[in-house]
Amino acid sequence: MRVLGVIPARYASTRLPGKPLADICGKTLIQRVYERAALSKTLDRLVVATDDARILEAVHSFGGECLMTSPDHPNGTCRVAEASKHDDAEVVINIQGDEPLLDPVMIDEASRALLEDRGALSSTLCAPLDPESMADPNTVKVVTDLEGCALYFSRSPIPYRRVRTDIPLFQHIGIYGFRRDFLSAYAALAPTPLSEAESLEQLRILEHGFKMKVIVTRGKPGPSVDTPEDLERVRGVLGC
Repeated sequence: MRVLGVIPARYASTRLPGKPLADICGKTLIQRVYERAALSKTLDRLVVATDDARILEAVHSFGGECLMTSPDHPNGTCRVAEASKHDDAEVVINIQGDEPLLDPVMIDEASRALLEDRGALSSTLCAPLDPESMADPNTVKVVTDLEGCALYFSRSPIPYRRVRTDIPLFQHIGIYGFRRDFLSAYAALAPTPLSEAESLEQLRILEHGFKMKVIVTRGKPGPSVDTPEDLERVRGVLGC
């Protein structure tokens, strides 16, 4: 069973325009993400999906594979869905393009969740949540059912531990696995109220009645780059 990894990358980031091409110690952000993702043991092919010729040129300059996609996609997953049409892989992994310190183990975990369970349609990851981040709306929380499937994702603090204080808290890690056929179906799903209210695209899957497996990662979540301050923090971690 083949696995395709897709890194969606657009130039017009609201908080950090041109983010994929930002320099991090002599390499662009997109190159660092690509090189980390390429260390995955489960991917058979890795591509960047973009709508900007500058990103296309940058990826080709370091020897990566890049596909041009429509500029009209509402989110990264729909861009990944378009890119997946050019491949016959059964499993597609949506890899966030803003994590230059990505742990490739997490890609493998999202892949294996689908490779080992032929009935699963989609997968994602979570990690133990620092209680100090519980109220941070930029840290997305997730709660699951007894079978490890997502019940809800939220920017608000969930669950509220009124009686049981021993229930573990988890933050969502934004790597997604999809069966390719389901990914195409996802792209055609109508927008949903909660996904729009929370600005969390994965809620569209739950609101339409589908399940998403959530794996507690053994990997180490790295910082994402959304602002100039994030960029400086990553540069500091890398020592430049």
